[in-house]
Amino acid sequence: MKFDAMLYDSDCVSSLERYLCEAWQARSVHLHNINKLDGGAIQENWGFNVEIDGGPWAGQTAAVLRTDASSVVSASMSRMQEYAVLKVAYEAGVLAPEPLLLCDDVGIIGRRFYLMRRLHGVAAGHRLVRDAIFQDPQCGDLLVERLGEELARIHQILPPQPGLEFLLPVPANAAQARIDQYRAYLDALDTPQPFLEWSLCWLEDQQPKPNSMVLCHSDYRTGNYLVEGGQLTGILDWEFSSFSDPDEDLGWFCARCWRFGQRARQAGGIGTRRAFYRGYTRIAERELNVEGIPYWEIMATVRWSIIALQQGQRCLTDRDQALELALTGQRVAELELDILEQIQNGELQC
Repeated sequence: MKFDAMLYDSDCVSSLERYLCEAWQARSVHLHNINKLDGGAIQENWGFNVEIDGGPWAGQTAAVLRTDASSVVSASMSRMQEYAVLKVAYEAGVLAPEPLLLCDDVGIIGRRFYLMRRLHGVAAGHRLVRDAIFQDPQCGDLLVERLGEELARIHQILPPQPGLEFLLPVPANAAQARIDQYRAYLDALDTPQPFLEWSLCWLEDQQPKPNSMVLCHSDYRTGNYLVEGGQLTGILDWEFSSFSDPDEDLGWFCARCWRFGQRARQAGGIGTRRAFYRGYTRIAERELNVEGIPYWEIMATVRWSIIALQQGQRCLTDRDQALELALTGQRVAELELDILEQIQNGELQC
């Protein structure tokens, strides 16, 4: 069975229903309105309605099944680990989907998976930044202010954290740890990347004073949160989470490469830095050094450049000939120009 047809197969659905019936101590479980959700180049997401007859979970709910896609990124954690991070974040009061069930038995649907409660809203970055509601600057600022608050709540989760032992050891210097990691990724590629190597040398020379390590989402950006009617409804995609410098998340959110063409709106292509920082500092238990964040924006662009190279190479060398992977591999020249312009000119406007 092809991965992209998984839950369209009646035998697979029946197997999942039987498993859920036993796991939830129900008389019967039925899945309805099964759809593969948009996105998911790295992970695969299936949405459906669940009808549970009997047992402590009796009733109806909307759920999302999350499992591995056919292509992966080496830095992405397993679904078991991602579920653990999601559970910690949800229990800490972060606006994240409620984790419902974890299954490490590949015999149920052919892969490990977990279920979470489905939240309403739109996540696609290219749609959000062009939504008519955010053409009003005040609406955009209200959203990024809320996003700042939620990021600060994530950053209140500190190491060591029960259940997240797999994220240890915590680096003493997150910037140097990232530089070392990205150098190793470049070394593993088939072709030399002199500009990115130079960029890593620049980042090594310009390292800011490190902050205390916190739980970072590590992919906190437009495209990984849900919005309905201009309101934030959930933070998604926890697969890259790590204990790192909190400024890494702030820089990733504000990086040019995640504004989806809306460069003037420096906070995620949605609003202003001032509003994003205002929401963050309202909740955070530290003073924000805004002058250090552009450093992490350059680090973010280097990281995304390397991911783009990895995805492009995977399309050429693996069996996965997905168009999305091929197009991602063509983004590198644009990203390198962004790095050069940011280093040369700097960019920090509220």
